[in-house]
Amino acid sequence: MTYKFTIIVPVYNEEDNLERVETELLKYLNIATVTTSVLFVNDGSSDNSQALIESICKRNDAFEYILFKNNKGLSAAIKAGFDHVDSELVGYIDSDLQTTPEDFNILLEHIDSYELVTGVRSNRKDSFVKNMSSKIANGIRRAFTHDGMDDTGCPLKVIRTDYAKRIPMFRGLHRFLPAMIMLQNGRVTQITVQHFPRVAGTAKFGVWNRLLGPLMDCFAYLWMKKKYINYEVEKSSKQNL
Repeated sequence: MTYKFTIIVPVYNEEDNLERVETELLKYLNIATVTTSVLFVNDGSSDNSQALIESICKRNDAFEYILFKNNKGLSAAIKAGFDHVDSELVGYIDSDLQTTPEDFNILLEHIDSYELVTGVRSNRKDSFVKNMSSKIANGIRRAFTHDGMDDTGCPLKVIRTDYAKRIPMFRGLHRFLPAMIMLQNGRVTQITVQHFPRVAGTAKFGVWNRLLGPLMDCFAYLWMKKKYINYEVEKSSKQNL
């Protein structure tokens, strides 16, 4: 079957969540506004996540997986997903399911006019420290990138795959996806989505990841922006063959 949209699900030690992930994604596939598949990217989990992923994929034709040999981080998992998919559109959602797959339909309503549509989590169900550190990090990032995005950490996005494949990803750059699409002269927008408490597993990011790490990544982004190569081919001899 040919799919128009692929949902990437990065996984790192989420064995307690995966049964629920399967249930919620199957529900979404039945109401998705475009033909949709799911790609698990197992970021070198050390628990029973891989066995569960393989069982899920075996009983669901629309599910596939990639397994990393070692843990490489969220940005690497997302990049591997971008490299692997061949659908017209690609998105991702965290396996903690603090956002719901059904909100992909809200984002998909706008993708015809943009190259990236990202969610903005409303009424976030996180701790005070997590919320405040995220707000500070988003403010710092906006000051560096001028991307106009309020919540790039929201794990619910839809991107045109040809743009996603051209993003030069490195560790930490998943927070800069809208800015990297803008470097390609792509259009970006943000849409409010639902947010829920984590019900299983443990968070993989602390204050360091949300504040000091992103600040250092901002300088990496500025270097990349200065060096970034962006071109369009107007004509090619191959077009006449």
